This record gives sequence, C-alpha cells and structure tokens, in this order.
Amino acid sequence: MLKPIQLLHQCMLFSTLSEGQLAELAEISSKHRYDKGDTIFREGDAGIGFYIVASGKVKIFKSSPEGKEQILHIFGRGEPIGEVPVFHGLPYPASAEALRDSELLFFPRAQFVGLLEKHTSLALNMLAVLSKRLRRFATQIEHLSLKEVPGRLAMYLLYMAEEQKNMNEVVLDIPKGQLANLLGTSPETLSRIFLKMSEEGLIQVEGKRITLLDVAALAER
Repeated sequence: MLKPIQLLHQCMLFSTLSEGQLAELAEISSKHRYDKGDTIFREGDAGIGFYIVASGKVKIFKSSPEGKEQILHIFGRGEPIGEVPVFHGLPYPASAEALRDSELLFFPRAQFVGLLEKHTSLALNMLAVLSKRLRRFATQIEHLSLKEVPGRLAMYLLYMAEEQKNMNEVVLDIPKGQLANLLGTSPETLSRIFLKMSEEGLIQVEGKRITLLDVAALAER
C-alpha cells in the first residue's frame, strides 16, 4: 500500500493541497484493514468520520427490511466513502462492505472539521467531490427508473470506459453477479443481455474484458 501522504496526494479531495497540508491530514488519519466481506459501517451507525480506500474495493449499499440488497456504488483506491456525515453529523445513510481484502484510511470527524476550518481549499475540494457524487446518483436514478436493463448496462460500460480512460475496452472490476445487483437486475438477465449485445455486434466479451465495438450504438440504447 502507498504511504498515507502519497495516497492523499492522489486522492481527488486532496490533490491540490500543499505538502504541509497533506502532512497535517496524514497525522489525523489511521489505517484499518478489512477482510473480504467485512462490514466497515452500517446504515444508521453514528457518522464519526470518513474513509479513503487505500487498496481493495468497497461497496456502498442499502438493504430492505426483507433483506434485499441494492448496491449504490463501488469504490476503489483513492476514493472517499462516508464523507457526507462529516458536514451534517448525522448517521451513515447506507452501509459499506469490503468486496475484497482492503485497507482504508480513517479520518475522525472532529479533527477533520478543524482542518476544514483552517484550509478553505480543502472545503472547496470536498464540495466539488460531493457535487460529482450527486450527479452520479442522479444519473443512476435516471437509468434505473427510465431505462430498460440493456440501456443501463450500455451506460455503465460507457461510464467505466471513461473512468478507465479507454473508450475501446472495459475491464470489469467486480463479479457479474454484483454488477447485476448494481444495475437492478438478475445475473441470468444480465448474462442474456451480454449475449444479445455480443450477437448484435455492440460488444465482445472475454471474461472480465469487454471490447466496445460500437460506442455510438451503445450510447443510443
């Protein structure tokens, strides 16, 4: 794992801060290791601070009273989770679980708020990240409510291509069963859609590697 100050420098929240400011952040952080399947926090737990993923993958999800799970987001290295309670002090609005063995940096709320008051640039960075998250949630809600499953999958593949900076190919970083959950469908339905898109010449599937053969057609789904 990268040293805390190196990870902080790569994180969107802190990328514009000085070395001295990054050192202050590193001083208030603590490392936590989680095995695959470990709970990081549960919906309703006190929002005592937030985390940055140092290694591994973390899913953010909500569960219904019947136990049905809906994945909201999946985050990897350098991405913050549980940051919203830093501002309002309310409980975590969703749960977090390690999808694989992971290491996280934890920032306690009280100390971090003190740094926000001291460094205006840090507060502005957090607002920018929260705004980006809000747009992502709005897009996800739109896709889940207005698009059929093929359209949701197409938009997800295009989003991942942009994130991975390769509009010709996507490497899935989560199992297809979890992807099905994220898209609000079943693994069986997702498999059929992958097959149909392959037959239509839109994509080529080789395990976790998805080649985007017709980006324009995917965007129209």
